[in-house]
Amino acid sequence: MPAQPRKHSWRNITALSLLCAALGLAQSAIAGPPAQVKTQAPGYFRMMLGDFEVTALLDGMTKIPVEYLKGVKTEEAQRTLERVFAPADGGMQTAINAYLVHTGANLVLIDAGGGSFMGPKAGHLPEAMRAADYAPEQVDAVLLTHGHRDHLGGLVDAQGAAAFPNATLFIAAPEAAYWVETDPATQPQDKRPRFELARKVTAPYKAAGKYRTFAPGDEILPGLTAVDLIGHTPGHCGVMLRSKGQAMLVWGDVIHSHATQFAKPRIAIEFDTDQAKAVAARKRVLAEAASEGCWVAGLHLPFPGIGHVLKTGGGYAWVPVEYAPMP
Repeated sequence: MPAQPRKHSWRNITALSLLCAALGLAQSAIAGPPAQVKTQAPGYFRMMLGDFEVTALLDGMTKIPVEYLKGVKTEEAQRTLERVFAPADGGMQTAINAYLVHTGANLVLIDAGGGSFMGPKAGHLPEAMRAADYAPEQVDAVLLTHGHRDHLGGLVDAQGAAAFPNATLFIAAPEAAYWVETDPATQPQDKRPRFELARKVTAPYKAAGKYRTFAPGDEILPGLTAVDLIGHTPGHCGVMLRSKGQAMLVWGDVIHSHATQFAKPRIAIEFDTDQAKAVAARKRVLAEAASEGCWVAGLHLPFPGIGHVLKTGGGYAWVPVEYAPMP
């Protein structure tokens, strides 16, 4: 008569399972957990605007001293930052964003990040672009909102060559006249590096015959129109994107401190060339964006910097875009 298979009770099986699990945990405890990764994924976010594909790219971040806010007491600004859980330890954290727009006919980059001129926490636009499945060589147009280093520093690579070798560079005529055409030697010593940088990073594009200027109000490329936001710099411009009845204003540096300037648009910042004009431009564009309900994208808003403006009492509030899978 064949031997009967041994029967195991559920109690025995459970005990055996618990013993194996305990041995596994013990071994894991001896080996220890894996090392913490302590790196961040390249930053990109994509959405459709009509037929346009808009990809937000995170170049990095910087910190701005609270004292640079003008038109508000520093102590009041610090309290506001703390209320929205954005304490200004070491300065207000500010994103450096850029926007890649695929119109179907052109691949357009709006601003180029800080490159190697903003420290180790910036200059990551190329890796973000590649993570988003595009390459700098594919960009055929770069539009600058203005000539500060965190917007044009990334125009060149570490060797000083054009970072976007197949792109034509577009810059507002007043901005070009101020930053690029001005002889740095005519400026105060402490400001000369800014003008020298603007000349350095635009030089490869000029040498290649790929340098163009435009006026506020011009349609730079089909569906992309320059919007006058002069004040932050002498030729500061936004770019209005329109496709299939949808609109998005990429507004450059209208807002540096989202925690304070939405609620109180009268607050200026140290970097404004003309603070009164910058405040007027901010008040105008916030009112228009809230009234029209269009999308906005800000170069220094928390990444991805895309959302809507909501009117609230005497000021405004920021309503960020929600993540959603692409259709």
